[in-house]
Amino acid sequence: MRGFPDGFLWGVSTSAFQIEGATREGGRGVSVWDTFCATPGKIHTGENADVACDHYHRYAEDIALMSELGVGGYRFSVAWPRVQPSGSGPVNAEGLGFYDSLVDALCEAGIRPVVTLYHWDTPQDLEDAGGWLSRDTAYRFAEYAAIVGERLADRVEHWIPLNEPVVETLYGYALGEYAPGKALLFDAMPAAHFQNLAHGLAVSALRSVNAKSIGSANNHSPIWPATQSAADLEAAEHLGAVANWMYTDPMLLGRYPEQVIQYLPDDFADDLTAIAAPLDFYGVNYYEPQGCAAPGEGNPLPFELRAIEGYPLTTNGSPVVPDGLREFLGQLRTRYEDKLPPIYITESGCSFDGVHDKERIQYLQDHLAALGQALDEGSDVRGYFVWSLLDNFEWSKGYQPRFGLVHVDYCTLARTPKDSFYWYRDLLGGAR
Repeated sequence: MRGFPDGFLWGVSTSAFQIEGATREGGRGVSVWDTFCATPGKIHTGENADVACDHYHRYAEDIALMSELGVGGYRFSVAWPRVQPSGSGPVNAEGLGFYDSLVDALCEAGIRPVVTLYHWDTPQDLEDAGGWLSRDTAYRFAEYAAIVGERLADRVEHWIPLNEPVVETLYGYALGEYAPGKALLFDAMPAAHFQNLAHGLAVSALRSVNAKSIGSANNHSPIWPATQSAADLEAAEHLGAVANWMYTDPMLLGRYPEQVIQYLPDDFADDLTAIAAPLDFYGVNYYEPQGCAAPGEGNPLPFELRAIEGYPLTTNGSPVVPDGLREFLGQLRTRYEDKLPPIYITESGCSFDGVHDKERIQYLQDHLAALGQALDEGSDVRGYFVWSLLDNFEWSKGYQPRFGLVHVDYCTLARTPKDSFYWYRDLLGGAR
């Protein structure tokens, strides 16, 4: 496998709701995901994240695992309702103190904290007031960003305001498969715009408290048309705009792709300067390409999703296509040229069962080989974060998919490093 540049940041990623547990402890407020999990039929297995991996109480054990693994960085998210239980107003000192202690422990272990401020756990009170369909939520988020930034900026080098706004928009507001469970189709698109605005306002808020390196973590997929027909190519362009460029274009170019403008609030143009606040890095979360075709009869959408066939599948049903990572990094270079900041792969991982997880090892080998090719082709990539450190609560699918380098027994909460953990440890030993 190709060597990586000196200083390349190797890490692992998690998110608060998926691993912390302690949903009713320490003054934490209710999030939309607590509400969603409590709604019958929303989680396939009927499970919730009240305990999850109990990282809230066991973070020292998890940091010890990261030290053994040898990672240079740990990307985690702060739970907004743990810091501001209602999404605005007074700070919950105990909740913010948890993250203060976590950051101290990471720094003590020589692991760089990479802080994501939002990974889909909106305070329920804010959702009740309109959530991401309301402009006001963007301003509340900026206030929250300043609170966390002021407390942690002296020790945290890398900041990410929002994780994957496309997933929040499409699965949470358009399709209703994730919290808050709304099924608005294209009427959900204002949620994308107001998350973009929140991101830009948070960048400025973090700058105001002297936060250092600030970037993003957008989920991206190469879009593969079913055929080269004009209709399928047009459908792919439209899906690409909705799934990829609706987030990257306003951040890096200060404008939206023409295909999505019809879905935006009338006054969207007034926000573009704020959204385009300069970034120090651009984060890419990559899992798979997405196939599509022209819509069939009766389909109200401008595209129709198609499965990617001919590739092995993870236990989560995702096709394993390592070269899609190289392909998409090339698309970023072509589309943005000198407007593109240095890149971090802020998530990359797969769901496979068992402690002896040779499939995950193969996945990582192949994706890092594809990343090496992208570097050879000119992509400026500075780091790679495996999703995930631990098996965890996988949203509407509950605990069934296992993405971790470390197996978690959900009855005892015992952690057992998998074969992929030791493979990654050996890789990092050679990379240092």
